[in-house]
Amino acid sequence: MKPRIALIAHDKKKDDMITLAAEYREFLAGCTLSATGTTGGRLINELGLEVACKHSGPFGGDLQIGAQLVMGEIDCVIFLRDPMTPQPHEPDINALVRACDVHDVACATNVSTARLVLTQLMQANDKEKTQ
Repeated sequence: MKPRIALIAHDKKKDDMITLAAEYREFLAGCTLSATGTTGGRLINELGLEVACKHSGPFGGDLQIGAQLVMGEIDCVIFLRDPMTPQPHEPDINALVRACDVHDVACATNVSTARLVLTQLMQANDKEKTQ
């Protein structure tokens, strides 16, 4: 089964998300991707990835991805958060991260952790293909 990954990035982290996704582009192209609005649009336009775009985070996109997660439709969340800038939708962000904890879904909130998670998913996916 193709990994189902949600990609979210705060405004000051969107360039980092594009750089990260470019590093893993070949792998991500074989995944089912969901993303919040602007992040998804950039992934589509700049990297040519196929992404199901939700609303922008402040307009409920985090909650939409949280709902997918609760329904068992997301295997991993890459959420590049900006810890230095207050977010107007902080309760939605906290709810999404909490849902990851409650449902035991990997949630990477910085580039270093995202690389570890994506590398592990990629290796597991490769191993599954060869069996």
